[in-house]
Amino acid sequence: MTAQKNEKVVIFDTTLRDGEQSPGASLSINEKIEIAHQLSKMGVNVIEAGFPVSSPAQFEATKLCAEQVTGSVICGLARANPKDLEAAGNALAPAKKSRIHTFIATSPIHMQYKLKKKPDEVLKMAVEAVKLACTFTEDVEFSPEDACRSEIPFLIEILSAVIEAGATTLNIPDTVGYVLPYEYGRIIAQLKEKVIGIENAIISTHCHNDLGMAAANSLAGVRNGARQIECTVNGIGERAGNAALEEVVMAIHTRPDFFEQVTTDIKTTEIYRTSRMVSNMTGFNIQPNKAIVGKNAFAHESGIHVDGILKNPETYEIMTPETIGLSRSRMVLGRHSGRAGFVDRCKTLGYELSHDEIKVAFEKFMEVADKKKEVFDEDIAAIISDEVRDVEHVFQMEYLHVSCGTGTLPTASVKIRTKDGIKLAAACGDGPVDAAYEAIRLATELSPKVDSYSIRAVTEGKEALGEATVRVINNGRISIGRGASTDIIEASAKAYVNAINRMVASQNLSEEEKVEL
Repeated sequence: MTAQKNEKVVIFDTTLRDGEQSPGASLSINEKIEIAHQLSKMGVNVIEAGFPVSSPAQFEATKLCAEQVTGSVICGLARANPKDLEAAGNALAPAKKSRIHTFIATSPIHMQYKLKKKPDEVLKMAVEAVKLACTFTEDVEFSPEDACRSEIPFLIEILSAVIEAGATTLNIPDTVGYVLPYEYGRIIAQLKEKVIGIENAIISTHCHNDLGMAAANSLAGVRNGARQIECTVNGIGERAGNAALEEVVMAIHTRPDFFEQVTTDIKTTEIYRTSRMVSNMTGFNIQPNKAIVGKNAFAHESGIHVDGILKNPETYEIMTPETIGLSRSRMVLGRHSGRAGFVDRCKTLGYELSHDEIKVAFEKFMEVADKKKEVFDEDIAAIISDEVRDVEHVFQMEYLHVSCGTGTLPTASVKIRTKDGIKLAAACGDGPVDAAYEAIRLATELSPKVDSYSIRAVTEGKEALGEATVRVINNGRISIGRGASTDIIEASAKAYVNAINRMVASQNLSEEEKVEL
C-alpha cells in the first residue's frame, strides 16, 4: 500500500499495563509515574497507564498519570461492562487528553468457553460499551480480543458496529502470538477494505511475540494500512512479550524506502535511556544480543568487521549508536567529580531526582567511588535503582556479616529494620549467599522460595560493581529483586530483601489485573 507523504504512525505504549503483566514485573506507583514521564518525553503518543478497575493501586496509578503527565494521551483499559468503564472514566477525568480502551473477545473459542455467549450478545455488549465510553471521552478504542482467530465476517460486522457507536481506534490483537506477518498483513488489508466507516477510524496493531513475530507482524500491519502500533519498551509483556517499541520505531526510522515516508513522533535519542530505566525498575535484564538496545547491538569483534567500521561505520552499522542516545565515548566519573558533576550526569541519563534523593544517591556514589577509580553510567543507573528508585522499604537491611571458607560451615547474621523495630537473626547455609538468605528469612518471618539467582558485573574490571538479581515465588506470585554493591554477597542479600519488599507491596493486588489482548 502506498502511504501519503509524512503520514504518522501513532505509537501506543502499554509498558505500564501489558508490560507489567510480565511475571515479577510489579512496579510501584512512583515508578509508573516516572516511566510515564519518560515515555511522554520520548514522544509516545498514547500511554496505557493501567487497568483502573482491577485494584486501588491500578486506579491510583492511572489517575496520577492523568493528573501529572502531559503531552501524551493517557489511556485506561476496561472490559465491556459498566463497572470497568466507569472506573476508567473516573481515573482518567483529570487528564488533558484521555482515551478509554475497551475490549471483548470475538473468536469462537473465546466466546464459547470464556464468555459463554453467542456472537449477537457479544456484538451488543461491544456497542453498549463503546457508547458508554463515549460519555467520558471522545477518544475511544475498541479491541476484539483474539481477533486473529476470529471469523473475518463477524470481525467486520462488530468493527463496523462499534465505529457507528463512536469508536475512533480499532485495535486488532494477535492475543496468542499465533499468526505470521503475511497473514496479519492480509487481515489488516481485509478490514481496511471491508469495514464500514473505516475512513473515520485508525486501525491499530497489538502483537504478541510467542513465535518471535511481534515486531514483524506490527510492521506488516503498517504496510497494509494500520496507523497505530501498540508496543512495550524492551518488548516486555505476558509470556514471550509484546512488540518492542524500539524495534518497530527504528525499523520505520531506518527503512524510509520501505515505509515510504511513514513517520513516528518518537525522539529516538531517548530510546536507550528509556530502555535502561524500564530494565532497572522492573528488574528484567536486557539480553546482550537484544536488537537496538542490547549490550552487543553495536559491538564488533570480528577483525573484518572492526576494520570495516574503522574505515566507514556504515559498512556494518545500519544505524549509529547516537541515533538511540548511546554515546560511543563512555562518561567516566570518580571521587573528585563532585556533587555538581554527579547531578549533571544523572540529568543526562534521564533521572530527575529530588533534593533528598540526590543526597542519598550521591552518598552511595562517593562510597562506590572510594572503592573503584572509575564510575560509569551503568554504575550510576545501578546506584539509583538500588538506593533511590525502589519500592517502600518494609524491610531494610542495616547490617550483614558472613563467615565462610574451606572446611567451615557458612554462617550469616543480619540486622533488619522493620515497622515493628529491629530484628536480629543468624543462620547457617550451604554457602555464604544461602546463609544470608536464611538469616533474612528468620528476621523477616517470610520465606519466599528462590526460583532463580544471578550475579553480573555492571562494568568491567576487578573493582566492578556487582548487581544481583533474584526471582522469588510466594503463593504462586513472582517477584524480582535487585541489589548492587562492590561486595557480591552484600549485593545478593540486598536483592533478596528487595524481592521480599516487592512481594509484600504486590500482595494487595487483585488477580483481575491480569488481562490479555
